[in-house]
Amino acid sequence: MAILVIVLFLLLIALGIPIAFSLGISSLIYLLVAGVPLTVIPQTMFAGIDSFVMLAIPAFILAGNLMNAGGITNRIIDFANAVVGRIRGGLALTNVASSLGFAGISGTALSDTASIGSVMIPAMKKQGYGSGFSAAVTSISSTVGPMLPPSLPMIIIGTLASISIGDLFLAGAIPGILLAIGFLIVTYIISVKRQYPKGEKQSLSTIGKTFLGAFWALLMVVIILWGILGGYFTPTEAAVVCVIYAFLVGKFVYRELNLKLVPSIIKNTLISTASILLLVGFANTFGWILVSEGVPLVIADGILSITENPIFVILLIILLLLVLGMFMETIAALVILFPVLLPVATSIGMDPIHFGVVMVLALMIGLSTPPVGVCLFVASSFAKVPITVTVRELLPFFAVAILVLLIVAYVPQLSLFLPGLFE
Repeated sequence: MAILVIVLFLLLIALGIPIAFSLGISSLIYLLVAGVPLTVIPQTMFAGIDSFVMLAIPAFILAGNLMNAGGITNRIIDFANAVVGRIRGGLALTNVASSLGFAGISGTALSDTASIGSVMIPAMKKQGYGSGFSAAVTSISSTVGPMLPPSLPMIIIGTLASISIGDLFLAGAIPGILLAIGFLIVTYIISVKRQYPKGEKQSLSTIGKTFLGAFWALLMVVIILWGILGGYFTPTEAAVVCVIYAFLVGKFVYRELNLKLVPSIIKNTLISTASILLLVGFANTFGWILVSEGVPLVIADGILSITENPIFVILLIILLLLVLGMFMETIAALVILFPVLLPVATSIGMDPIHFGVVMVLALMIGLSTPPVGVCLFVASSFAKVPITVTVRELLPFFAVAILVLLIVAYVPQLSLFLPGLFE
């Protein structure tokens, strides 16, 4: 029966049905065939989202939308461009650096791609960068965002496994920065090889001015970490504080937040939140079916039957996540797979926080891979190029991302060092 639900799910995805509905429909058919009461669906869906911490998701999304409407995106781009724009391929480097700064605002890779891509891709094409390269840089650099606070995938993991979300936020910082550095190096090498343009050198006063412009946005990350780690508020309360902060900064500091836009901002936030919670709910139902069929034990036994060597077990887990990340949306994959794979990881001595970081990083790579890479599709649509063109340009970035993933997986202290400082 477990094979039935999995095959149905994969078939529905192949037919182009959205992930959330693929999970729901395959679960419904399984329950009907198995004769299980359909009341399981609302019960498991509600259980999946019935968490105080989950309230942080709509609040962080709202805060990000308010900051975007308040002019934050352009200020982060201006600051990044002032710092690295004078280097060969400066605008492409600015794209990556902007994603690093924007990470503290959105918490999701897709919003990063949409916000920065809408500005940077047309600008890069205008300056002579290849359309596929512009899309590739935008798509892959957005995967840095969810590694840094506030990270919605980290919130999901903390909720699933009762792990400190503050520790998870800290744990992703060094891997996220390593990932960004790797992308900057690849971007620079390609830019030099193709002789992409470089901007003019900016004065210290200009850099300082652009920093002050971006300061209030970057301060948001400090507020989140200071509040959570200092015990002043929970992740959910931190998200609400960020909403208030984003509104005040956009309206009274940047003075670009139009109050007439607030209703549409709230509407977009509700739509995004509903889609995420629907996905989490159906994924929880699907996960309940897998657990009831004993799939987690089969997977665990299957991996450990091949080898019990920690080095190879980690490698097998990474391969599994990279493959599944190509077909599954990140949040759905986390809800379904994290409880399944965590016992395998802990059985070979991996810390749950370390494993959470590795899993998020592996799944982030899938956001830029076909056939379900949402960041890949969004960036390609902005650049107006076929997916295949963008994927070709992404190959060197994939190589660096996988290298960083392996380093993070086999060097636990990269993830555990910062959380250890606050114990």
